[in-house]
Amino acid sequence: MILIKIGGSVFSNKAGEAENFDTETVRRIAGEIAEFYPNEEFIVVHGGGSFGHYHASEHAIRDGLSGNWEADQGKRRGFSLTHQSMLRANARFIDIFLSQNLPAFSVSTSSIFLTERGEIIYADIEVIERLLELDFVPILFGDVAVDVAQGIDILSGDQIMAYLTKMLRPKKAVFLMDVDGIYDGKPGEGTLIQELARDEVPSLLDRLNCTASGTDVTGGICNKLRKAYEMANYSEVWFVNGKIPGRLAGAIRGDGFGTRLR
Repeated sequence: MILIKIGGSVFSNKAGEAENFDTETVRRIAGEIAEFYPNEEFIVVHGGGSFGHYHASEHAIRDGLSGNWEADQGKRRGFSLTHQSMLRANARFIDIFLSQNLPAFSVSTSSIFLTERGEIIYADIEVIERLLELDFVPILFGDVAVDVAQGIDILSGDQIMAYLTKMLRPKKAVFLMDVDGIYDGKPGEGTLIQELARDEVPSLLDRLNCTASGTDVTGGICNKLRKAYEMANYSEVWFVNGKIPGRLAGAIRGDGFGTRLR
């Protein structure tokens, strides 16, 4: 089984108008997956792009509920609006995958995951396992989450990837990004790392100034690397450019261009 994360920057321009979607890129990605289906099983997770982030930010969903009923009414509305926006993104993915003869099936993340202060504490993944047995392609997404400590929170696609890798032990976990892989420095300035051993990740995080306070000067790669460090205990992890044709297929075959972590 192969687990694939389609980053928001791959299918959407976060700086563009709300809910913009790169149909052609997603169609091409689905086509590359279709080359290997049904000989390979796939689970797909996609990010938010220009969809969920707007409402999540506007209503400060990450801060949780305050306990003041009136003040929290706006957050409850924002929580629902964020989820509905992500459902619209997910519907676009489902339609495109179906057009490529892939039996994609939407799995609403917020319905099966619970968090505590942003960390996953429970997920009912039996439905995902059953869908795989029936030759479906489950598609999950970064979403809002019910949080047992603060009421509500955001659950990222990267967190979902790490959890599913630990629980399902896929052959490979592939992150599709809008850069070629992991760089020893800022993308475009540092050197692309094509082979990365798991025990090299902590020192790389230090070199990239990935501090505990969350400073991230490398375009969001610090959190991905932290999650990949966990995932490499259970699976080979790839980082490849989802904007370039053939890169995903190469990672699936094992001879691709990007960064391989193992």
